[in-house]
Amino acid sequence: MWGGVAAPSSGKSLHHTRREKAGTMPENVLDCLVIGGGPAGLTAAIYLARFRRRFQVVDAGASRAALIPTSHNHAGFPEGIHGKALLSRMTEQARKYGAHIVPGSVTRLERRPDGVFLATLDGEPIPARTILLATGVVDREPDLPDVPDVIRRGLVRHCGICDGYEALGKRVAVIGHGSSGLHEALFLRTYTADITLLSLGRSLVLTEEEGRQAAQAEIAIVEEPVRRVVVEGDQVRALDMLGGACRSFDVLYAALGSDARSDLVRGLGTRLDDKGCVVTDEHQRSSTDGLFAAGDVVRSLDQISVAMGQAAIAATAIHNRLRGVPSPRGAPDDTLSFSPQDLCTCCSRPDARRH
Repeated sequence: MWGGVAAPSSGKSLHHTRREKAGTMPENVLDCLVIGGGPAGLTAAIYLARFRRRFQVVDAGASRAALIPTSHNHAGFPEGIHGKALLSRMTEQARKYGAHIVPGSVTRLERRPDGVFLATLDGEPIPARTILLATGVVDREPDLPDVPDVIRRGLVRHCGICDGYEALGKRVAVIGHGSSGLHEALFLRTYTADITLLSLGRSLVLTEEEGRQAAQAEIAIVEEPVRRVVVEGDQVRALDMLGGACRSFDVLYAALGSDARSDLVRGLGTRLDDKGCVVTDEHQRSSTDGLFAAGDVVRSLDQISVAMGQAAIAATAIHNRLRGVPSPRGAPDDTLSFSPQDLCTCCSRPDARRH
């Protein structure tokens, strides 16, 4: 099955089928190409498959969710769930309904004059009527001596909203270089009184008001460089400072920000915010007609539950767009045009239905 619709019997992928007769046969165009195989992309896959749409998911295998040791704030899992286990379950569920998920990376995205998108995957073009960008973000790594890829290895945490509760009463260190680091430290102050803000040798630029906030919260500030990192198991346990002091911690957070994986849509002129995230409306539509976005690549709260909700909205909007349900676009860029309930005609009042 191909996204809920039978795939070509030749066994070739959709964009290879009929290539030999491209000049005489109709072009096979996907209803939607989902770029990204994290929680947003896989949620969209489940919805699009159940909507019986012709689509494909391209998964580069770089979902940030895979780095989560155990998520305790994702609803439905009282004992928590590992990020990879969650992705595996979602993949299984999507494939149950015929979703076609392929490994790889889309390296180019353009739009033809007829409105059809062309995505380049492994050097081959894939035509699609709509695109759902669900590529997420990349966390910035702290520069710790002799310990590369600390986030990839799960040695530090980067989401106080996700797992701050697990730091209750513990000794917490936050790596940050300015306001963002302080804000993370202040957020974690909800869970513990023992917090140190580390700048790793860089000057910590705080306003006078921010300095007062740190002092009132009794957050220790250390700007000294780190000489050596003590790793025990899967955690950074202590930092030997350049001046000779050894500082021990139970939990280490990195609050250095992230970079949105939005380069694919820059060439389309898609509106991005100052952090490179895609700006969308209430239905996850971007400023580029036919391009939708969901998950961390969108300007929003970076949470799995939010990504899944956005993907559900986007997939439903894509489905309704393709079946001809009108979507008013008369509102200004910074306003939302109409409510999500308008996406679902089965939930609207009988006298309001037009289809």
